[in-house]
Amino acid sequence: MEMAAALIACGIDPEKGVLFRQSAVPQHSQLHWVLGTITPVGWLNRMTQWKSKLQQQQLNEEIPDQQQLNVHSSAAQGLLTGLFTYPVLMASDVLLYRATHIPVGEDQVQHVELARDLSIHFNKTFKTRAFPLPEYMLTATKRVMSLRDPLKKMSKSDPNEQSRITLSDSDDDIARKIRKAPTDSIEGISYDPKGRPGVSNLVAIYAAVRGVENEDAARELQAMSNREMKEMVAQAVIGEIAPIRQRMAEVLSDQNRLESVLRLGEEKARETAGQNWREIARCIGLPY
Repeated sequence: MEMAAALIACGIDPEKGVLFRQSAVPQHSQLHWVLGTITPVGWLNRMTQWKSKLQQQQLNEEIPDQQQLNVHSSAAQGLLTGLFTYPVLMASDVLLYRATHIPVGEDQVQHVELARDLSIHFNKTFKTRAFPLPEYMLTATKRVMSLRDPLKKMSKSDPNEQSRITLSDSDDDIARKIRKAPTDSIEGISYDPKGRPGVSNLVAIYAAVRGVENEDAARELQAMSNREMKEMVAQAVIGEIAPIRQRMAEVLSDQNRLESVLRLGEEKARETAGQNWREIARCIGLPY
């Protein structure tokens, strides 16, 4: 419910789009299974996020670095199949609705490319044109980095809550997290992701909120101290998030209305998914 409220608060209009819970549309799981039967293991073994999980598992279990990391390695034995095949489910989410343009962050481009590969593979295997070729759409802010480790992306799954800013954070929470973000001892502010990752991350966040280029934001902030720069970044982020947080609270205050929006969206999603699934099932010879 909170995610739905966040989407509405950020500007998604349920009258123009379709908001629904994935679990309410069974065709997602059905297509996931079908695509899984034609997905080579090698394709999934190359997925960056799978590799990062393997590397973390390798560190946790103190497995020798020289061991090759793949689905057959020792590090993989403690991981779950659902994690390995999750990119196929993501591809199913895209292809089930014959989506053509997918807005994603930079770290999700590989998943859209997998959806493209599966679209081509399915169409060729079953001699059909059931799926179009989806294209990814990147915004100017392709990736926001962690406030605790600017070499890692900001993620809701990070166990350290200080690493990220959420739409429900209070003004004080936002200011505190930004104040504690790592920078460096170099005088002045500049945008240099490799040489100054901490400072550059804050500059990029400021630029994204202001809707300007990173270099322009750096020039605006260049004469400031780190403390002054952090204050500017915090105020800019608070100014952007505060009205969204307020709108989220308004949406969440009427649970019946929000539930009604989701159920209506689920009806529309099931109708579209059902029509497309019947065509997919016909292509592969399944009853429907």
